[in-house]
Amino acid sequence: MDIQKTPENVVLSLRNVSMSYQARRGRVRAVSNVSFDLHAGETLALIGESGCGKSTLILGLIRQLSKTGVVDAGEVVYRYRDGRDTDILKLSDRQLREFLWRECSMVFQGALNSLNPVLRVSSMVYDTAQAHGMDTKEARDRALSLFEKVRLDPLRVFNAYPHEMSGGMRQRTLLALALLLRPQVVLMDEPTTAVDILTQRSIIEVLKQLRQELNFSVIFISHDLAVAAEIADTIATMYAGEIIEMGPVEEVFYRSRHAYTLGLLEAAPRLSAGSQELNSIPGSPPDLIQPPPGCKFHLRCRFASEECKTIQPTYTPATTISDHIVACHHTDEVLAAR
Repeated sequence: MDIQKTPENVVLSLRNVSMSYQARRGRVRAVSNVSFDLHAGETLALIGESGCGKSTLILGLIRQLSKTGVVDAGEVVYRYRDGRDTDILKLSDRQLREFLWRECSMVFQGALNSLNPVLRVSSMVYDTAQAHGMDTKEARDRALSLFEKVRLDPLRVFNAYPHEMSGGMRQRTLLALALLLRPQVVLMDEPTTAVDILTQRSIIEVLKQLRQELNFSVIFISHDLAVAAEIADTIATMYAGEIIEMGPVEEVFYRSRHAYTLGLLEAAPRLSAGSQELNSIPGSPPDLIQPPPGCKFHLRCRFASEECKTIQPTYTPATTISDHIVACHHTDEVLAAR
């Protein structure tokens, strides 16, 4: 899908966003100075190890962090269809309730935990419609149409309880419900992790088809690099709360310039590798209460130099493609090792 990356086509813009959690030992700096633009129809995949800040980032930008979490700084600017801009972080509670699901919805990793176990799917549809001023008949018709689009039996699912459906059915139901009010942005936190490979394939195909038809934008979290490569237009690698490399999917995966991205790719299994042992990234992610100076990855990086230990790398264009950026002191060495 061709994405027009122009300033006029930006639907969500993050600028210097930082988030943290209060712990007994101190404040955990879970997200640090994250900035990016999401364009109309674009799918942005966030990749990285568990604990790198991916889920915190997408929950924080819609103000759904836990009680100990807080957005410390930055702006999250959303552009409505009529061209108005608003900072989500400054919306009142009433405005936020109107905003969520109508303009921006979310598909969580565990569909069973996201669907109310004591309500039929129809009740969830009607509750959502009532909360946003939609006619119940229109909501029912739209829900049945979406259930059909995600390859479910519409009437069966509409009248079912969550426990009466398989995991794959629940996940696709949640995707349909997320699109009920036709939001511009859909956030997805590993929606294919808890299902088998065949159901995963079905969900990916459905998502690609729906995105083509409805032209919504997606921020997609995944540990599965193959899924991210197939579904995304743009890849952002997160490490220790920071985006350290970002660019078009082919640029990042085939011409990666950061040692951490390279490490993730080398650790992924390949069909052509046979019984060859997988490489792994040594060490553990840093303590985010007292992060190390310089590049946060230098303690685990095979390319690290004295400069990396003291100087925080800044974003620089990785190639002549201007939207491929990387924060690393040794981009040429990483590319040569690829």
